[in-house]
Amino acid sequence: MKQELKDNTEEKKKFAFDKTNFIMIAIGMAIVIIGFLLMIGPSSSETHYEPDIFSFRRIKVAPVICFIGYISIIFAILRKPKDSNK
Repeated sequence: MKQELKDNTEEKKKFAFDKTNFIMIAIGMAIVIIGFLLMIGPSSSETHYEPDIFSFRRIKVAPVICFIGYISIIFAILRKPKDSNK
């Protein structure tokens, strides 16, 4: 009887993510935020044209960094935690 209770409490302690998963998700979110910050810049208005809206940083670099961040978040979610009992 005690063994069954002990097994049930051990099963309740298992989570879908471990510490590494949460760290990887946080790093991925930080990468995505950096990508969005790289997209920030001046905008054009009806009276003033701003050529910086087509800069290499805003059109090429920032979306690639965001994509890498999203891929790392997906990888962190799909990563299976290692079993500590084995």
